[in-house]
Amino acid sequence: MPKRVDHEERRAQIAEALIRVAGRQGLHAVGMRDVAAEAGVSLRLVQYYFETKEKLLFYGLQHLTDRFTARVGARLAAIGPAPGPRATIEALLLASLPTDEEGRTFHLLYSSYSILSVTDEALAAQPFIDNPDAAEDAVAGLLEGARASGLADPGIDARTEAISLLAMTATMGTSILVGQRSPESAIAVLDHHLDRIFRAGGAAAGPVS
Repeated sequence: MPKRVDHEERRAQIAEALIRVAGRQGLHAVGMRDVAAEAGVSLRLVQYYFETKEKLLFYGLQHLTDRFTARVGARLAAIGPAPGPRATIEALLLASLPTDEEGRTFHLLYSSYSILSVTDEALAAQPFIDNPDAAEDAVAGLLEGARASGLADPGIDARTEAISLLAMTATMGTSILVGQRSPESAIAVLDHHLDRIFRAGGAAAGPVS
């Protein structure tokens, strides 16, 4: 009896290959043939599942996002039950910093997707991500809840602080990638701003490495 093919598993296998080869060569330089070779499958099979490079890139972006979500979840699980708003925000922000190979790959490729979505006509014709404000909404919601419950400075504007934290993290991630600053110095800057926001809440959990 012929073996049943799990199509989602095969797509994920190809997406993982895309992420690996793009992490080495840069997203702009990756072709479908490169991905096929990395995945150990034929070019025809990659084309069967994705038809075009643009479709492969968009599936790869979703796969990269899923990996990031799992990375944040693992950090929160390591803290324990009910981590609280500060620890949850830290887990989200630190997971996106290139402090290890997984973080480096995420930051490099996510930044590359952003740039390509502006300059590549095929990618620009589609939304870069389905919900571009998801992270901002999540952080703003956590900050608003912390402010309302007395865990954060009552004078903060939750939305503005969320935007600032995310923008700061993205910029510092790039500065780590290019060697401008160390991961430790970037984490110290984030701690400084979180201490300012949560100073009314007493002791808070430190960053999860």
